[in-house]
Amino acid sequence: MWQGLMFGLVGGLIIGLSTVVLLLTSGRIAGISGIVAGLFQSEAAERSWRALFLIGMVVGGLVMYLIRPEFFGAPLERSTVVVVTAGLLVGFGTRLGSGCTSGHGICGLSRLSVRSLVAVLSFMAAGIVTVYVTHHVWGWSV
Repeated sequence: MWQGLMFGLVGGLIIGLSTVVLLLTSGRIAGISGIVAGLFQSEAAERSWRALFLIGMVVGGLVMYLIRPEFFGAPLERSTVVVVTAGLLVGFGTRLGSGCTSGHGICGLSRLSVRSLVAVLSFMAAGIVTVYVTHHVWGWSV
């Protein structure tokens, strides 16, 4: 149990440190949806750091999977339609909310952004309601 908590603590520290380093070295916010959107909307110099940031996230996840695959649990059995629909809804939500949970929750709150506080409270409320309805009203389980 303690080992899992330590990995979570170390992971949180690394995320926090990476957002601070990106902000201090380039003035950029480490919001993933903004970084991804910038891959398709920016000039070449902007695309390179964005691509490297995203590649680093994927490689980091793969390395962690190779080191401690048990942290990832069993894969969820979902149809392609459900996965694609969920992805589109997340993308729509990030555009509607002017950012994603990482951008608002980690970067926005640390900068004391009122807009990010409202966004995070909205994310949390929607998540709580969704879990309650899907588990207790509709009877779905994971």
